[in-house]
Amino acid sequence: MTLDAAFASPESKRRHVRQLFATIADRYDLITKVLSYGQDAAWKAKLVALADVRTGDRALDLAAGTCDIAFAIASRGAVVVASDITHRMLQLASAKSTAASLVTGDMGSLPFRSCSFDLVTTGYGLRNVPELTTAIDEIARVLRPGGRLLSLDFNRPENAIVRAAYLGYLFVAGSLLGWILHRDPDTYRYIPASIKRYPGARGVADRLAARGFDHVTVIPLLFGLMAIHVARRSGR
Repeated sequence: MTLDAAFASPESKRRHVRQLFATIADRYDLITKVLSYGQDAAWKAKLVALADVRTGDRALDLAAGTCDIAFAIASRGAVVVASDITHRMLQLASAKSTAASLVTGDMGSLPFRSCSFDLVTTGYGLRNVPELTTAIDEIARVLRPGGRLLSLDFNRPENAIVRAAYLGYLFVAGSLLGWILHRDPDTYRYIPASIKRYPGARGVADRLAARGFDHVTVIPLLFGLMAIHVARRSGR
């Protein structure tokens, strides 16, 4: 499937993302380090620190990958469920630790009861969902009123020159890594293609505020090329 075809509809994006992450699962930890300029662990540690985890919190980590965030939250006393659409990711995570319950699931239709969690986190998740507002609605549904959401992801720089340079770097780096690791340069070209179609940190903040969240804050990282969102589900 070409990248243009992958983004033609929510369903085509869903199929492409499922296939892509099944393909890259065994190299996921390496790729996140390379494409984050070695900063991925520090960004995730910052997200966990901002999460204000309390002993006994019920926490859900979405698009959990190999569960770096989930295990870090569990180490602070939370009871954690980690969910990812790619079962292989969770298999790899289970070899690292048993600190979280692992559930294969889709962010657009979460297999959890409403108001089940005090905290939801996600790393590189919202940019990859087929329908952003659907995923936000599902997160709001499973969070209790007053519960916290934290999301780490690439940003889409508002400055056109910065955006072009950023996407150009990711295109070249992704092409090279795709060829070296998979003999397919399109594999990691998905990342700049997804950023190009992403509303960016400010746009995501606006959607959160419109879909049941308040106290929405954007924390820029790497000169604004990355961002952490912090938000609270409205209500008491």
